[in-house]
Amino acid sequence: MATRELWLDEGVVVLTDEGPAGVRIDRLAARLGLTKGSFHHHFAGVADYRTALLGHIERQQVDRLDTIAAEVAEVDPRDALRALPARLDELSDADLDRALRAWAIADDGARAVVERVDGARLAFLETLWSRAVPDPARARVAALLPHLLLVGANATRPPLDAASRQAVFDLLPDLIPHVRVTMPAADPTTT
Repeated sequence: MATRELWLDEGVVVLTDEGPAGVRIDRLAARLGLTKGSFHHHFAGVADYRTALLGHIERQQVDRLDTIAAEVAEVDPRDALRALPARLDELSDADLDRALRAWAIADDGARAVVERVDGARLAFLETLWSRAVPDPARARVAALLPHLLLVGANATRPPLDAASRQAVFDLLPDLIPHVRVTMPAADPTTT
């Protein structure tokens, strides 16, 4: 593995374990047994590293979604939806998601990555649901439910145990087809 990748992979580990405040060059160098000179060989500074780290995280997340999407593309949509809860850990690392969202509160770059990853995850779920639910508005609502549930489950403190989390997500294939979309009534003052 190239040294640049080591720096980035270790940054993901530290961000996940310690949050954004833990992503410090001296700490990363000590953990990797590398010098700050090695860091500066690969990155122009802390800002460049953080930008690269965010890009690295985004690529990992989107690549996972693309892999899952390719695997379920030819599967019956209801079977794919029923199998989805077993793939939760592939869809989102709860600790990393929580740390990235914390970073996004104060950092525009992290916020943009969260928005793009959320958008990619929601698009994946919408595509999956649109194969089982012909109404696009209903498919969107059906996709929002597992997405929002995943974000909420990741943020819950204390965290849900794996069995409870799985049990909640196992309910979704049975619940979501019953979601009804009600469009708001037109405002007569605007027509």
